[in-house]
Amino acid sequence: MGYLYETHLHTCEASKCGRVHGEDYIPYMMEKGYSGLVVTDHFFNGNTCVPSDLSWKERIEIYCSGYERALKAAEGMDFNVMFGVEFNFNKDEYLLYGIDKQWLIDNECIMDMTRHELFDAVHRAGGIMVQAHPFRERDYLSDIKLAPDAVDGIEVYNAANSANMNALGFEYCTKLGLPMTAGSDIHYFHDKEMGGMLFDRKITSVKDLARAIAGREGVPVSVAPDGNITPVTDITVQTVSTALPTLPVLYPED
Repeated sequence: MGYLYETHLHTCEASKCGRVHGEDYIPYMMEKGYSGLVVTDHFFNGNTCVPSDLSWKERIEIYCSGYERALKAAEGMDFNVMFGVEFNFNKDEYLLYGIDKQWLIDNECIMDMTRHELFDAVHRAGGIMVQAHPFRERDYLSDIKLAPDAVDGIEVYNAANSANMNALGFEYCTKLGLPMTAGSDIHYFHDKEMGGMLFDRKITSVKDLARAIAGREGVPVSVAPDGNITPVTDITVQTVSTALPTLPVLYPED
């Protein structure tokens, strides 16, 4: 059956749009058949609920609390809780895997970095940077921004996206020849489609996850409400687009 990991998850401790406490995800995700998860709350330049009038370290403490509550709840269980970040630039967002709390504390400068500078900084820390839901369209978005030379991979299946948005991302990633990821982008408990990465071995840490994604070990999958797992590559509507984006597509130079 393999080992299923959630790669895109939000808690109410740090994400304004989150509705679930970190610890409450553990029994829920285990019941869904997952072997682990990555908490990827919105960072301070995204849809965060972390107060802005505190010191940097105080803000990081709050930011990491959803992850830490989930980690504590999973102690003694065969379930791996890992730390990640969803980082926003100009409404284009990136999943960071392989960095940790101390790295954030030590690097307040990330708030002033360009996409390429952050990409290089994450690499120096042994991590990777994946563009999340690249072809997402919402009423709060005026365009689609792509940074093909500042990413290690593309989230080609996001369970919160429409099929065509995912298919455009899949085609884009295929053209670039980059590793693919999939995730639920989950904010609350529900019985809808979910996503994840399926591996034939246990993932031991977030750095192991970063290496595995970069090495194309995992299979991006869709998880049906009944628990059935299907590789994204086997779902035509998620991999073959039927319409062009309605928003303009931009390629920022920074």
